Amino acid sequence: MHFYLRLFFLGNSTTVNAKTYSNSQLRKYAIKTINKHHLLGTIEIVKDGHRQTVNVGYGYYRRKIKNGNKKLLYPVGSLQKSITAAIITQLIYQKKFSQNTKISRWYPKLKHSKYITVGQLMTHTSGINVIGTESSHGINFSEKGAINWTIAKANATARTKRASFNYNNANYVLLAGIIRKVTGKSYAANVKSRIVKPLHLKHTYIYQNIPRSKTDAISYLYRHGKNYQSASYANKYVVLQLPGAGNLFSTASDYYKIQQGLHNGKILTEKQFNYLSHLKSKVNTYSGGYYLKNGGKLKLAYGNFGDTHFTNWMQLTTDNKNGIVMFLNQPYGSKNQIKSVGYSILKHIKSGTFIRR
Repeated sequence: MHFYLRLFFLGNSTTVNAKTYSNSQLRKYAIKTINKHHLLGTIEIVKDGHRQTVNVGYGYYRRKIKNGNKKLLYPVGSLQKSITAAIITQLIYQKKFSQNTKISRWYPKLKHSKYITVGQLMTHTSGINVIGTESSHGINFSEKGAINWTIAKANATARTKRASFNYNNANYVLLAGIIRKVTGKSYAANVKSRIVKPLHLKHTYIYQNIPRSKTDAISYLYRHGKNYQSASYANKYVVLQLPGAGNLFSTASDYYKIQQGLHNGKILTEKQFNYLSHLKSKVNTYSGGYYLKNGGKLKLAYGNFGDTHFTNWMQLTTDNKNGIVMFLNQPYGSKNQIKSVGYSILKHIKSGTFIRR
């Protein structure tokens, strides 16, 4: 049964029809829309707290491994930043430091570190501006090595104005380093103990810990009327130089569970999430890995992975009851065009709730 809401406005003949989609209708619509726009990947669709996974195409075309196969993992890209920020928030609530603590406590050799706070790393307002974080430098980094490389690059690179927003992966690599120094354990070990184990995740790994039973997906482009062109995988050297900012692999389904965990007390409480997303140093809607929009009712994050075609986009209501998590291994068109495809699905999940970008 279909339900329609018809609204009439005085002085305007426009008629608005809002169709309420069942979950099965929504699934069919999502698949049709994704295919129409030549996108491939796996998408978690959430409507009124009910979630379902939509998989389209192959994640590894040569081996004929379809998207959604249990073997496949996808780079989380910049969507990892909210996870790093969550671990930092846990440590803050354990009174190890505060958002106002100067990072010179851990990085005395980093220029201007005595003026930079933990919160400024979390909101990209530190002034740090490392170039080339998503290009391969051909170095097989350890976690510690990647952090030291980031410090050296930051010291050798011109800064931007502190307290102004400048999105840069180096901020979150340095946060991973703080996690290491404060806990005495690797960032990878902290992700496992603080994120993976509490949520019982089966498809989420730091890159170097991916088991042999799993494989990372391959990314492609749609070109000349054909799918699966220009195959590209996540470069090992790029992944290893991005601890905390791009070295996590997962699935759309697991990632949605993580988002739930950031509110339900398994990782963070609602109060702690509110702290993470409303840091004092924020200068726009970005805080702790998210852009909070629509008066804090929506959380958004967009990411891709350097030198590949992987594209990730999340838009969820902050109660996690409605929205999408898109892990695409074949995008098509510009960033805004991809978001528009996602938005067309979002409108059918909950009309009048979401934003285009």
